[in-house]
This record gives sequence, structure tokens and C-alpha cells, in this order.
Amino acid sequence: MPFFILGTFLVSAHAAQPEKNQSRLILVTIDGLRWQELFRGADPELVADPKYNHDQEKALAPFLTADNHAAALMPFMINIISKDGVIIGNRDAGSCARVTNAWWFSYPGYNEILTGKADNNINSNASIDNPNTTFLEWLNGQKGFARSVYAFGSWDAFPAIINANRSHLPVNAGFMALDGEPSTELDVLNRLQSEVAHPFDTVRHDAFTHEFARYTMRTKAPRVLYIAYGETDDFAHEGRYDQVLYSAQRTDKFIRELWEAVQDDPLWKGHTTMIITTDHGRGQTPKEAWQHHASPRATQGYLKSLNTYPDGIVGSDAVWMAAIGPDINPAGGKAYTMADCATSS
Repeated sequence: MPFFILGTFLVSAHAAQPEKNQSRLILVTIDGLRWQELFRGADPELVADPKYNHDQEKALAPFLTADNHAAALMPFMINIISKDGVIIGNRDAGSCARVTNAWWFSYPGYNEILTGKADNNINSNASIDNPNTTFLEWLNGQKGFARSVYAFGSWDAFPAIINANRSHLPVNAGFMALDGEPSTELDVLNRLQSEVAHPFDTVRHDAFTHEFARYTMRTKAPRVLYIAYGETDDFAHEGRYDQVLYSAQRTDKFIRELWEAVQDDPLWKGHTTMIITTDHGRGQTPKEAWQHHASPRATQGYLKSLNTYPDGIVGSDAVWMAAIGPDINPAGGKAYTMADCATSS
């Protein structure tokens, strides 16, 4: 459902329930994870290409020798969420979803996710404060939600995307330390983040984003928690398919840990909906297009470095989304669709 509708649902549920049974939401985004990897698993052609796996073909072999390649890569998403919840976007089964923005890259995609509406004036990834109101900001102004909405992102653009300057939401992203009551755990996490080498200038390791979010989940018990993992996209741009697979598998583990934490806490269990989605897709053909994503309009402007693709990176508008929780009817592994598959591969 659109996120503003979901926000309205959460507010209505709050009014009808005693405080100990308040409804809660965890929104997770996995930057640029293709539907192909989620539903098909590792791509054998890319695994076999040393250009993209840095001679790790043998190490990656378990992703391809399992009976279910998708479950070998992301077992929690495939074995649990697709059965006890729902996943939309498996185009092999005729289940489709796509972005509606004109650009097919990150900031426009996150704006669309967080506001429920595309804004084609957002046409770059520059860290410019979002003029639009996200559902996080809107919820934070509703009764019962003030100071109970938190956001965490690996990419350092999220304070701008959520417009922390205007919304005054606590947004921890990039290489920011996490503020909080002094504790050994928090001190160690903050120190490690500042000391561990990182491969990207604007994106921290997802493990820090995850652990900061889990720490806040335990210590603050927020009503709404947004977590934006980013490594899958950045390793893809680097052409490191091996690391994309490892990052996807780690992120699946992170999602499992979040859901298990929900089930272990009576404050969250039975009252929490989790939604997982992505901001854009990626290309598939020619083979090297898996590294990229851009619409035809984007390749003529902001992403003109990709103008050798006159039709844009075909397929990078294709996305997926998943949900699980007490108000989500289990799909039992069946495919559901949100869009016509015909116009995007």
C-alpha cells in the first residue's frame, strides 16, 4: 500500500489500541538489488566471469549448486517472507512492479518510496534537502508518534532525502556517530566505524547501519524504524558481482535478525509490519549493463556518462517489494502483480 496510506493505518490503529499494543512499522530498503538476484539467485554467467568476481568462482559455487538458487542467496526472503508474507516483482512469474519516476536512480526512487509519489524535479543524487514531506516526517507530527520515528542509512544523502533540517527527525547516515546514553556497546560501535577502512566515500558498511538501528530498536522502542542498506548498489557500480552476492546474503541475515528481534519482544510481536523494497533495478543486457541503472532521459542529462545506451539501461525501472506482519495476508509463495510486465524486461 502507498506509505501515506500505511501511515494513516498506523495512526488509526494507535487510536484503537492500548499503549502496550501500539502498531509498529519497520521499513527496509536494499539499494539497487535486482529482482533477478532476489528471485533467480546468482547469475551463472556473471559468476563465471573473472572480470566481475575477482577469481572467486569456486567460492561462489554454493550459490549455484543448491537446489534453489534464490533461497541459497537470500534464504529468509525466499523461505519465510514469500510464504508467511508476500513478495511482488518476480517477472518470471508475471509479477511486476516498477518505479513511476522518470529517472531510475536513487534519490528519485527514495523520494517516491518515502512520499508515495514521484517528483521528476528531483533529478540528481545531490544532497539537496527534499522539498517534499516524507511519510516519516508526517507521522512524526501525529499523536503518539512524536520522537518515535527513527531513520538509518548507509548512504550519506539520507539526511537530505528525509530533510532532517526541516523534519527534525533523528537520521543517522553515512559516517555519522550515533548519539545516545553512554554504553560500552555504543562506544565500541562508534569507535569501530571511525577506525575500520571503508571502500566508498559516501557509503558506510551496512553492518554499522544495521547495528546502530538494532541498538536504537532495543533502547528507544520506536514506533517507526527506517533502515536503508546500500552496499549492494555500490559494489555493483564497482563491477564486484562477488561482493554484491555477499552483501545481498548479509542483508538477508540482517532482515532475519530484525524479524526475530520483533518476535522476541512482546512490545513488537504481533503489532509490527515489516516492508522491504528497493529504489531502482539494474540492467541485464548487454551483460555489463548489470552494473548500471538509468532512464533514457537520465542518460541524456545527469547520467550522460551512460549516453552510449540510447534507450537507457533497460530494466532499471523494474523493482520489487515485500511485506510481512499481522495485517499482511500470507501469499504462500504465490506471485502477485502491481504492474504490466510488457514494457520493461
